[in-house]
Amino acid sequence: MQLYSTNNKELRVSFKDAVFNSLPEDKGLYMPENIPTLDAYFIQNLSRYTFQDIAFRVASALIGDSLPTSDLRRIIDDAIDFEAPVRPLDSGLAVLELFHGPSLAFKDFGARFMSRVMAALSHADERVLDVLVATSGDTGGAVALGFLGVPGTRVTILYPKGKVSPVQELQLTTNGQNIRAVEINGTFDDCQALVKEAFNDPELKAALRLTSANSINIARLIPQTFYYFYAYAQLQIQGLDEVVFSVPSGNFGNIGAGLLACKMGLPVKQFIAATNVNDTVPRFLQNGRYEPRPSVQTLANAMDVGNPSNWVRIMDIFDNDPEALKRLVSSYTVTDAETREAIRLLFDRYGYVACPHTAIAWQAADWYRAEHAGSYATVFLSTAHPCKFPEVFPDDIATRISIPSQVSQLEGREKQARPMDVDFGAFKRYLLDVS
Repeated sequence: MQLYSTNNKELRVSFKDAVFNSLPEDKGLYMPENIPTLDAYFIQNLSRYTFQDIAFRVASALIGDSLPTSDLRRIIDDAIDFEAPVRPLDSGLAVLELFHGPSLAFKDFGARFMSRVMAALSHADERVLDVLVATSGDTGGAVALGFLGVPGTRVTILYPKGKVSPVQELQLTTNGQNIRAVEINGTFDDCQALVKEAFNDPELKAALRLTSANSINIARLIPQTFYYFYAYAQLQIQGLDEVVFSVPSGNFGNIGAGLLACKMGLPVKQFIAATNVNDTVPRFLQNGRYEPRPSVQTLANAMDVGNPSNWVRIMDIFDNDPEALKRLVSSYTVTDAETREAIRLLFDRYGYVACPHTAIAWQAADWYRAEHAGSYATVFLSTAHPCKFPEVFPDDIATRISIPSQVSQLEGREKQARPMDVDFGAFKRYLLDVS
């Protein structure tokens, strides 16, 4: 498997180089040189395969001979050891639940797969691998648990002070071992900028073996395609074959993976990019101008991204043709007030308790269904367990939330985080001082 930079398609690197370097030197993002099309028989008969079988087939097509077949199968079976069920709510509406992994968020798929890929590609004589990750909420917890105790790795997680939920913060800051947390006095965009600057700093690159665990890393993106194929397999069992996916979107890695799956042959009628008021992409689809803004804090903190990193990948999939993109991608912006109302409506109509991100995806799907009549299935993605956001829910809904053991085990554990201003010099010294 060869990959190129979105800024220079003549630049080619191996899968291993892309995984460990994360960002090309020209500051683009890596994309597969060729996106394979899966054979029609496989797509038409997805319902005959297990989730792991589907994941292995998709990963094999993308990764090729970059990993031995036996290693890839072992990685899949170990990393994807939990379900992603599609739960019908009415005859044309269903929710794809992606929060059944260790950190109770969809990012477990990417983090667990990536950590095991990195371990398989590493050699015992190589330097410690320093994994840098910026999080707006759920990425950090998934990466922490995905890499916890993995030999030869050291993880540094940057998160914005006061802008993650209490449960998310405990998942980030109470692990110890090879996991470190840095509490940045700023926004997620500030955290992301510090990570990107670290990758482009010559002194750090010479002193440390740096890689990223954000969705800018291709090894995070690939496994997120798996559950789109598996969701379609479950719809086939129900006799449905035309689907619209509504995806809560912040850094746009999740919907980017869905579009990659579509490019590989998954038949999708439409994607809905559901955002909170950090609406850079909805504005672009309306007026054709891509104008990032500083991120704004909302109830759906994992989506508080003003300049989505993965947007360049999405444009690359469509050969930078906005009109082609608009034919497959719709977008809606949901305010905090509308998010609270969506949480209430989901509960009152279906008895379903949804986290703020999930509620945004449902609200966008509901608006789309009102505007587009048809017999298609609408699937909205549930990306996090509601227990991670207890302060959002009114009492009658909060009492219906079950607390998984992963959360109850966090109680009483001590927070360990290094406070820091938005100062690259200080962050650089921190990385070098503890190397």
